Amino acid sequence: MIANTAAYHFVDIDAPQTLCDQLQARAEAGGLRGTVLVAAEGLNLFLAGEPAQVQAFYDALHGDPRFAGMRVKTSLSEHQPFARLKAKVKDEIISFRRADGQPLDYPRAPAVDPATVQRWLRQGHDDAGKPVVMLDTRNLQEVAHGTFKDALVLPIEKFTDLPQALAPHRQALQDSTVVSFCTGGIRCEKAALWMRNDGMDNVLQLDGGILGYFEAVGGEGYEGRCFVFDERVALDAELKPLVDQPLPEPNPSAF
Repeated sequence: MIANTAAYHFVDIDAPQTLCDQLQARAEAGGLRGTVLVAAEGLNLFLAGEPAQVQAFYDALHGDPRFAGMRVKTSLSEHQPFARLKAKVKDEIISFRRADGQPLDYPRAPAVDPATVQRWLRQGHDDAGKPVVMLDTRNLQEVAHGTFKDALVLPIEKFTDLPQALAPHRQALQDSTVVSFCTGGIRCEKAALWMRNDGMDNVLQLDGGILGYFEAVGGEGYEGRCFVFDERVALDAELKPLVDQPLPEPNPSAF
C-alpha cells in the first residue's frame, strides 16, 4: 500500500531555500514523490510513498520545533499517485495576495471542529439558533466532484478570485454563521482570516477542511467526493480514491 499525505503549517521560515533543499533530499532518500512547497510563511506538503518511509519523513519533521504541531492527513491507495518529486520555494505556500489574509500577521481565525459542524447541519442551525452557511472556497473544477449540501459555491477559477466573487453575497450572509471550508484547511484558513479582517465577524473555518471532516465524522452532509490534485482524482468519505491504478513509466527526458 501507498500512504498519501497532505500537511501544511504556517510558521516563520528564515531560510526557505535551505529548508526546501533539506526536505527534498530527505524525501528523495525515502523514495517519496509529490510536492514540497516552502515559503517565508511556512510549509505545504503533498507526499506519498511506502508507509514506513512516509512515517520516518514526518517523524523527522515533527522533531523540528517549528513543525512539532503540524497536522498530517493520511489516506491509502494501491498505487503511487505522483509521477515524481517536486520541491519549490514560493512567495506563498497558497497564493492569496491579500495583506489582510496572511496568517503570520494576525491571530488565527476561529475554527469549528467537524463534529460540531455535523451536529449543526443535522439540526439546521448553530447552537445560538442562527442559520449555518457552508462557504466553499475551492474552484469550480473541484466543486464539480462534490461539496456540502446547499453550500454557497462561488464562480472562481483560482483562490485569488474569492474576494471579488464573495462581494455580492456579503449582505445576505450577515445574519448567518458562515463556515468556510476547502480540501485540507489551508485556503479556508486564509479566507476566514481575510473575511474577519474585512468586517465579517460571523465567519469560522472548518478545522482540517473536507479531508479532516471525512476522517472525523465521515460524509454526512457532504454530497459526492473531494477532489485532490493528483492521479487519484477525488476521494470519497472513506478516503478511497476514484482512480487507483499504476502511473505510466516516467520518461527520463521529461525531467
